[in-house]
Amino acid sequence: MEKLIKKCIVPAAGLGTRFLPATKAVPKEMLPIVDTPTIQLIIQEAVAAGIEDVILINGRGKASIEDHFDIAVELEKVLTERGKLQDRDALRAISDMANVVAIRQKEPLGLGHAVLTGRNLVGNESFAVLLGDDLIRAEVPGVLQLARAHRKNHDLGVIALMEVPPSQTHLYGIAAGEKIDARTLRITHIVEKPKPGTAPSNLAVIGRYVLPPKTMDILAATKPGVGGEIQLTDALAALAQGEGLLGYLFEGKRYDAGDKVGYIEANIAYALERPDMKDALLGFMAEVVKKGGI
Repeated sequence: MEKLIKKCIVPAAGLGTRFLPATKAVPKEMLPIVDTPTIQLIIQEAVAAGIEDVILINGRGKASIEDHFDIAVELEKVLTERGKLQDRDALRAISDMANVVAIRQKEPLGLGHAVLTGRNLVGNESFAVLLGDDLIRAEVPGVLQLARAHRKNHDLGVIALMEVPPSQTHLYGIAAGEKIDARTLRITHIVEKPKPGTAPSNLAVIGRYVLPPKTMDILAATKPGVGGEIQLTDALAALAQGEGLLGYLFEGKRYDAGDKVGYIEANIAYALERPDMKDALLGFMAEVVKKGGI
């Protein structure tokens, strides 16, 4: 396994208001894709990329996320007594997959602030950031693709990019730059959610980043921006104007699990990969299409 990056930050302190009332008492990150919490899929991607230490930026009332990656002694005991050893081993694998360390973001001051909260645990080394709303299904883990570009290009920061329709650019951070190769560009301009018609390109920033340690110094000096929050995009813009920043058009399919329709699409896509569910689900979908609805 390649071990190009050892540590990653996974922000998980948001309130998940777009999924109320489901998220009134359940963290958005624990909402399942079929039967696996979204955040587990994110951390599985990090582990598949060789990352060993996961820095979870958590918030008040979301301790269940930490519990999910802990050992459930009582549950494992019950499963053992009932002879459900495969289920027991699957639960233990979740606990053993990575070294998960949680730290609180005590105030909702923005994504940039959430990343900065992990500064002391990152130390003086490059690190990845994986956002829980973005699920990437790819042969090569999305964050590993970025880590390879980071190493290949003298450890410059690398952010994931994806083409979106011009009509949707106001929903994303948008980057523009000069092409280095078919998938890589040197970023010259990056802006957070530009007003319709003002975007510098149709290349949207997706929630995967591999960043140099200098990023933390920049974030510490970044003033509140859009929405009165410390924006990671503003720090990336400063990085681009300084030592440089690359964008990488990743290979794979991205699902927006922070959007209701995107969340349903992700559930269908992941379910169709399950031999125990595929045929029944395809039959149901075919019937729905035939009738034009339920």
